[in-house]
Amino acid sequence: MGSKADKNISELIKMKAVELGFDICGIAASRPLVERKEVLKNWCSAGMNDRMHYLSGDFEKRINPEYLVPGAKSLIVTGLSYYTDNKQKYPDVPLLSRYAYGESYHTVINRKLQKLYSYIQTLYPGSEGRAFVDSAPLLEKAWAVEAGLGWQGKHSVVINKQIGSFFFIGSLILNIILDYDTPYTREFCGECRLCIDQCPTGAINDNRTIDARKCIANLTIENRGPIPEEYIPSLGSRVYGCDKCQEVCPWNKDLKTHHTPEFNLPEEVENMKKDEWLNLSKEKFNRLFKGTALERRKYEPFMQNVKVVIK
Repeated sequence: MGSKADKNISELIKMKAVELGFDICGIAASRPLVERKEVLKNWCSAGMNDRMHYLSGDFEKRINPEYLVPGAKSLIVTGLSYYTDNKQKYPDVPLLSRYAYGESYHTVINRKLQKLYSYIQTLYPGSEGRAFVDSAPLLEKAWAVEAGLGWQGKHSVVINKQIGSFFFIGSLILNIILDYDTPYTREFCGECRLCIDQCPTGAINDNRTIDARKCIANLTIENRGPIPEEYIPSLGSRVYGCDKCQEVCPWNKDLKTHHTPEFNLPEEVENMKKDEWLNLSKEKFNRLFKGTALERRKYEPFMQNVKVVIK
């Protein structure tokens, strides 16, 4: 649908994205990301996807948005910061990754994307598309680079010069032609290796990929079996995710706190003491973490993590 890009309309879409609360927004032309296929295949062939077997198939679908939205022409890619200096109050408690502090980012971002899509349909009546938030075989980090939002850092996470790397990616795939941003072709990590050298388990490869078999985020979230004994000493107090590689990144110094109330750490969770975590009941877990990222992990596996790291 549509044969000519309208720069003004593309700017209106970006302005609306900011109005809806997104921190950054870019637009990329839909195409098969053929240059990413071999990287993905080699990563999976080496077993670095661990037990995430769903990543090791349908490579053609993963690199081509047309499999998700027939007739795809454009991807609107948004970034929403979740950075905060606010942390759990007591130093000896199970640590949660910042991304899991508040309401699930899937829900928050999808609401915003649906509003953005409704607005686009007033500009392009009859246009078709779908919203995606870590919910389909879409190479989101690659598309963020294509849309000019930043570069893929050595820790594999996309870095934006203004808001660092503590941001969620959400995308709209549309069947309309828009005015496109210039893909990011430079990177500004330079000789810095802090994320690689300070990863607690040595999970970060030298080619901007992660070995999920070693990654604390995977071991404490996606992993459905016991955490391998050799990695337990490296967990520290982490029971759900890990922010270490982003915390040491120079691009994440002096960041402003996010402006999305849904991502705030609830006061009750912030003030929980060690014994409260160790004696957390299923009922209290469900009450505290309903609608959050932790809900996906479920009570029993989460408490296994707690008992592994907190003595």
